Amino acid sequence: MVRDVFISALSIILLALVVGAGWYTGDFALALVLATFGTGLIWAIDRAFLLRRRVRRAQELERAEGGDVERQQWVQEALHEPIAVEYARSFFPVILIVLVFRSFIAEPFKIPSGSMMPTLLVGDFILVNKFAYGLRLPVVGTKILGVGEPQRGDVFVFRFPNPDHDPKKQGEDYIKRVIGLPGDQIGYHNKTLYVNGKEIPQSYVGPYVGSGEEGRRMSGGEVHDEMLPGVEHHIMKLPFRGGKEGDWTVPAGQYFAMGDNRDNSEDSRYWGYVPEENLVGKAFVIWMNSGLELKRIGTLIK
Repeated sequence: MVRDVFISALSIILLALVVGAGWYTGDFALALVLATFGTGLIWAIDRAFLLRRRVRRAQELERAEGGDVERQQWVQEALHEPIAVEYARSFFPVILIVLVFRSFIAEPFKIPSGSMMPTLLVGDFILVNKFAYGLRLPVVGTKILGVGEPQRGDVFVFRFPNPDHDPKKQGEDYIKRVIGLPGDQIGYHNKTLYVNGKEIPQSYVGPYVGSGEEGRRMSGGEVHDEMLPGVEHHIMKLPFRGGKEGDWTVPAGQYFAMGDNRDNSEDSRYWGYVPEENLVGKAFVIWMNSGLELKRIGTLIK
């Protein structure tokens, strides 16, 4: 009994330490990996060593002197799992399923800023396809299977690529739109986009009228349709503000990203290109909105 209590306490402390390490670093993927490893390790150790001891002890008690009811009670107590093993056995499959789903199928994100307005609003909860650009190992991000590549016009999530620009954003997840592919010539002048020397057509839709603090701040902006090759989507221009202009050549293996809120987006114009190894996945649907705008739920992202 004392040994079981000691093992349970030690296991709980170990699990708390490994999970706490993930939460302390702010890396939920790391927390999931550590929790999966911790619960799986506790369960495996029990199956390999501790369970045999409990079974042997139960067999000894079955042969002990005493009444049948009393012996049966001793056997049940001997076979009883330590509480840490019981929790590990219960949680391990659940955590493993969440880890696999989140790492290789789809991952939820919350939109924190207005840089992708009017396509995405502050408070939108989105799902990101994790296998659109290849399967990657959780935490380290190493690609293990190539499936596809970003296409011009995709709304994609990636890890911030330039800590020299802002060290505080290292490892932070960003969401923008793919504008330039490897080798492309990108220009942005007078609020107009150019790809490989060709002006990207735009058409005026109307004034933007938003809700919420960020939406009201952007009210008065101009919504336009921008017709990238193969993708037509909304962008927003702010008559009272201008974004950075210039010309860029996209290096091999990297991508040029811009926010749809062109005059209120810190993107590749400011901090450079997105390397292929920083890709996380392709955003495809809004599944919730913290502002309870129910009409946005289920909206496909394009």
